[in-house]
Formats: sequence, structure tokens, C-alpha cells
Amino acid sequence: MIKCQMAMEAMEQIAPRVLAEEWDNPGLLLGDPAQKINKIITCLDVTEALVREAVEKECDMIISHHPFIFHALKKIRTDLPAGRLIRQLIKSNIAVFAAHTNLDSANGGVNDMLCEMWHLHNIRPLDITFAEELVKLAVFVPQSHAEAVRLAIGKAGAGFIGNYSHCAFEVRGKGHFLPREGTSPYIGEIGRIASVDEVRLETVLPEQIKDRVVRAMLKVHPYEEAAYEIYPLKTKGKAAGLGRIGEIEEKLSLEQFAAMIKEILPVDYVRIVKSNDRKIKRVALCSGAGAEFIGKAKMQGADLYVTGDVKYHEAQKAQELDMNLIDAGHFGTEAPVAEALADKLNLYARKNKWNIEIIYDTTAKDPFSII
Repeated sequence: MIKCQMAMEAMEQIAPRVLAEEWDNPGLLLGDPAQKINKIITCLDVTEALVREAVEKECDMIISHHPFIFHALKKIRTDLPAGRLIRQLIKSNIAVFAAHTNLDSANGGVNDMLCEMWHLHNIRPLDITFAEELVKLAVFVPQSHAEAVRLAIGKAGAGFIGNYSHCAFEVRGKGHFLPREGTSPYIGEIGRIASVDEVRLETVLPEQIKDRVVRAMLKVHPYEEAAYEIYPLKTKGKAAGLGRIGEIEEKLSLEQFAAMIKEILPVDYVRIVKSNDRKIKRVALCSGAGAEFIGKAKMQGADLYVTGDVKYHEAQKAQELDMNLIDAGHFGTEAPVAEALADKLNLYARKNKWNIEIIYDTTAKDPFSII
């Protein structure tokens, strides 16, 4: 058993809220962070069928991709579908949490899931909407404790540059100070100026974790009053955003690529806009509804753009841009997230020794069918 807050913290690790678009509504939509959770079900949408499944399987929490409360509520009518859902969820004491555009943009999120399924490599965000704010930490420490401090701040998350961790720079010098009455100096005597062989240790870190890194530094720093500085950098850290663009190993025709993703995704059909006969190598994609990025995919050299919910005039735009396009559906490009998210949470649960069960919705169906 865990508290709801612990599941929320796990989701913050998987899909940081800072990655969400301004218009979005992620987070805890119903429930109490302090309520007890024994069983979680993940899903794409919070529907009446999903809520019935959650009640039957005695789930205490639903974690969905699409927020079931999106716009401001001015009334709750229990004779209408949304009101009935809310009443049933409250009656059953089921918390509801959503991770929407933040899970789309997150490293390992919905779009990365599609890249993995389709075997894309050399992947980068299609539309960058977030870049980490970086700061530099400089701390002065006696040479005897320089390694301990350097390792502590590295363990706390400082010093990441690309795929390198614990990156730091140090320079040796002399530190001078005068301990006054009421102090308890680690080195030196009260009333006498001390000169100490010290190291100036520098490293970079995301601004959002600076408090954690400083706490880790102070915990192992020997001085009663540690001298350190934090200042912002103009360079940015990791970038994130909606959509992805990458490459496949071998070139395929549009029809071959379309057949491949139709086989992989939970869809009965895909729609194709064929604008040219060129082989496909570079693929851009955006889960859900991403027709707004057709032009961006063209500008970044994609041979093909895959998304869902493409309208008539958007298909015409793709043709005007000489861009091949596949509409694999909103449901088709996002439905696999339920299982993938459950896998991520189960991994987090095992690592943190949670004694809970995490399952995923297996009954969801695309509302569209063809005849």
C-alpha cells in the first residue's frame, strides 16, 4: 500500500509536469494525495467502461493519458455522462490522475514509444517546447574533502553533460577566514586568521534540482559555514517537445511503411496521402492529433509524416508541400501507452519496494470503424 502522493511523484519522474503545454490539464484531477492506494489501472481515456472495470477490479487509482476533466466545470449534472462518472468515482473512492502533453513530450513517453515500435534511430524532438534552465554551482572546500563533496553532488544529479555524469572542474588555491566568537570552526582557532589549502569545485546542473544538490553538498561539507555560489547560465540543458523525427534502417516505399505500422498498431486501417514516389528514410511523427506540424516535418527534411486526426484541407496541405502522409488515427497512435505506462510504473514500484498491483486497460477500442 502507498499513498496517492507517492504515485504522483512517480509520474513526475516519468512525465515531468513542466513539459505540459500551457493549455493542458495534467495532474491529480480527482481524489486526495493522502488517500491509500493498493491497485492502479492505466488507460488512454477515462470512460464509463473503464470506470466499471476499475470498480470490478477494485482499483484505487486511475492514471490516464487524456484528462477526463479538461475544461472548467460550471456544474456537475449526475444525469449526464460526465456527472455520472464523477459520482461513481467519488462513491468508489477512486483517484484520477492524468499525464497528457507532458507524457507526449517526455523522454521515453508516447512519441518515443512509437519510435521504438517502428525501429527509428537518430531521434530528436520535432517541435521543441522546453529546454532545461542550467545553473553553475561553485563551492570552496578543503582539499581533504573535495572528493567527498564532488561525489555527493554528482550523486544528487549535478554534472550531467550529454551521456557523461559527475562532470566537474576544480582548481586549487588558498582560503582565508577569521573565526569569531560564537563559531565552531572545523579548521582554525577563534580570534586567529586561518589559511587553508582549498579547492574551488565547479559543476553544472538543472536549475530545478539546485536545492537537492545544495543539501547533498552541505551534508558532507566539513565547514560550519560553507562558501558557495550559484549563478544562471545562458546555455540550455536537455530539450524536449512534441513529436519526433528519426530514420529507419532501410528505405521503404510509402505502402511498405504503412503496412508495417498497420500491423504494429491496434488499428484496422490507416489513411495515406501519397504526394510522391520517393522511398522513405526520414520519418517524422506526432501521436494523437498533430496535423499542425506537417510544415515543420517538411522543413526538417522528413520523407513521411505520421499522425492522427488529419482533416481534408490538412491532407491537401501535405500534397502542396510534396509530403507523404499517414493518418494512423488518434486512438491508434496513443492506445499502446496504457501498457507502456503500466510497465514503467511497475519498474518504479519494484525499485521502490511498493507492495501494490499495477494493471492496464485491455478493453479500450477505437470509436471509429469502417464498413
